[in-house]
Amino acid sequence: MPPSNLYDRLGGMAFFDALTIHFYASVATDEVLRPLYPEDLEPPRRHLLLFLAQFWGGPRAYDDERGSPRLRARHLPFKIGALERDRWLQHMTAAVEASGAGPLEKAQLLTYFEAVASHLVNC
Repeated sequence: MPPSNLYDRLGGMAFFDALTIHFYASVATDEVLRPLYPEDLEPPRRHLLLFLAQFWGGPRAYDDERGSPRLRARHLPFKIGALERDRWLQHMTAAVEASGAGPLEKAQLLTYFEAVASHLVNC
């Protein structure tokens, strides 16, 4: 029987771990995004890893550790305009493109990321 959710189709936690490692390696050198993050990028990387895994059908570790995602509320303290959205999306798109995901899975991921990135714009 084929996997029923994107998490399983992509290979589980290993996929999202590699995706977030790639993404945060780019954020680390981005002059627009880097100031929005704490000095240690590992905690936000782990949060994103757990959130994405859970969102796409994996373990509910994010909820267990952090409670409800409340994405917009968690991002309100940060100035997120069109430039920040575009940079975030640029790095996430590059991570997805480098991930080895199939065309359907890439399209699903990128459609979601585009919508969420725009939803988090707050200025």
